Amino acid sequence: MSCCAGKGCDEFFDERVARRDARRYRRRGLDGTAQRIVELTQRRGIDGKTVLEVGGGVGAIQLELLKAGAARTVNIELSPAYDPYAVELLRSSGLDGRAERQVLDFAEQSDEVDAADAVVLHRVVCCYPDYEALVGAAAEHARDQLLLTFPRNAWWIRLGVRTVNRLQQLRRSAFRVYLHAPAAILEVASSRGLQVATRERGRLWEVASLERATHDT
Repeated sequence: MSCCAGKGCDEFFDERVARRDARRYRRRGLDGTAQRIVELTQRRGIDGKTVLEVGGGVGAIQLELLKAGAARTVNIELSPAYDPYAVELLRSSGLDGRAERQVLDFAEQSDEVDAADAVVLHRVVCCYPDYEALVGAAAEHARDQLLLTFPRNAWWIRLGVRTVNRLQQLRRSAFRVYLHAPAAILEVASSRGLQVATRERGRLWEVASLERATHDT
């Protein structure tokens, strides 16, 4: 989770978290859920395509898609702490000329961002209170495919969210986690002309790939 509503974002997703995420990616690569996002994007076709990721953190998914043939990626982030680590990962992979990073609130400033063939929201929807604005903007920017991951609506997830938010309250932090209904999240995207092509449930996370009705080749 690397993107959230403005309140508490900088203090929660700070330099320590960014450094940890970059180190983990160098040592282990993508985790299973992120890897599935890459696979679903490649299944649709990634060669020469553009990718927009909202809340991509150090840009690990973008790096893998660039290696797989994506023409260009754009990352939109609320926390600037990730930028130095993301830039170094891109530079060390020789991919820095094909990637762009911006710091802004995508849900509120989406008109400042160009559309892309594929749009990714990985573990981001649960960190933003207005999921309708966030997912709606993402869907409108997706020319071909929208990829989402969000928490399952299960009792152990609800318990975990309450625990995290209680701890944040005790720490006097403004950051909160939000458990939005999966069906409502997907409905927002569907209302923008996307159709659910794949929906998979893991123990903690759901992965969904939504596509436009027509697919230009």
